[in-house]
Amino acid sequence: MSVTQLEVRRIGAITFILTLVVLAFLVIRPILLSIITGLILAYAFNPLYIKVKKVLREKNTSAFIVGLLVLLIIIIPLWFLIPLLIQQVFDAFTSLKGVDVANFVQRFFPIDSARIQVDITNAIINFIAGITNTSLSALADFLLELPTILLNLAVVIFVFFFALRDQDKLKEFVSGISPLRKDKEKILVKQFKDLTSSIIFGQIIIGIIQGVATGIGLLVAGVPNALLLTLFATGASIIPIIGPWLIWVPAAIYLLSIGNTTAAIIFAIYSAVVVSSIDNFLRPYIVARKTKSSSVVVLIGMIGGLFVFGILGLILGPLILSYVILFIEAYKNKTLSDMFA
Repeated sequence: MSVTQLEVRRIGAITFILTLVVLAFLVIRPILLSIITGLILAYAFNPLYIKVKKVLREKNTSAFIVGLLVLLIIIIPLWFLIPLLIQQVFDAFTSLKGVDVANFVQRFFPIDSARIQVDITNAIINFIAGITNTSLSALADFLLELPTILLNLAVVIFVFFFALRDQDKLKEFVSGISPLRKDKEKILVKQFKDLTSSIIFGQIIIGIIQGVATGIGLLVAGVPNALLLTLFATGASIIPIIGPWLIWVPAAIYLLSIGNTTAAIIFAIYSAVVVSSIDNFLRPYIVARKTKSSSVVVLIGMIGGLFVFGILGLILGPLILSYVILFIEAYKNKTLSDMFA
């Protein structure tokens, strides 16, 4: 069966287009996560942009003001917190080196066997050394990667600005290349927005608020290295099921161990009542209950996303899994085929 000249041209055109797509992907791959970050931030701050645009009635100025505001929100706290955080990291390392591990083991592990006590002591010492070496290595890597980080930050800001300013054109472009029926597309976009809001606002922002609330309690209670522990508490609060108790329970035990019983009790009550209730109090106002994602899906997505995408995977992982489940449910309900009709 002979191949016509038209088919040859069609195959050549498809091959050429696919080659361009592959080359384009290779070009943007190093900054792909930065582009996605900019788009996510643009989505998160779009309500603020809309309000500013209603007042100023000008896209460029509105997008610039919102972008500048977001930049200040990020940079100003980091400018003051990073030096303190680095200092507290080194203070923590110094404190760990000064700990009498053998005495600690004898006090909290009253075991008759001297050999077991030595093994426990060595295990704790090796654990502390491992944490110290890993943290110092991570800090050195961060300083070496600082130029790349700044470049990626510039890409994020650039994408954020144009995604806000040209969002109508972006929506029109995506809708134009979408194979979905327009009525089904609107429904799917609405579900995607609900899921994205549930992950970003429901999990990330509420987790940050819980972490900061925990940090305030740590600071008032006089727990050493409160800023560093606040960072850990924020990370634990973002992850479902775990929560800030992973930090405040050991902190309360520490206060008891040094004889500060009153502070320990007040801090424990504050953390158990105030910090732990933040999620239940704020979530109904920030995220509609019907859009609440499964904690299991969010947890698995965060852990897997962290390995694949790094810190951004805390958002991308749950979103990707939630989108896949959305399509699976559409297939199960036999509505998937109708989307492309």
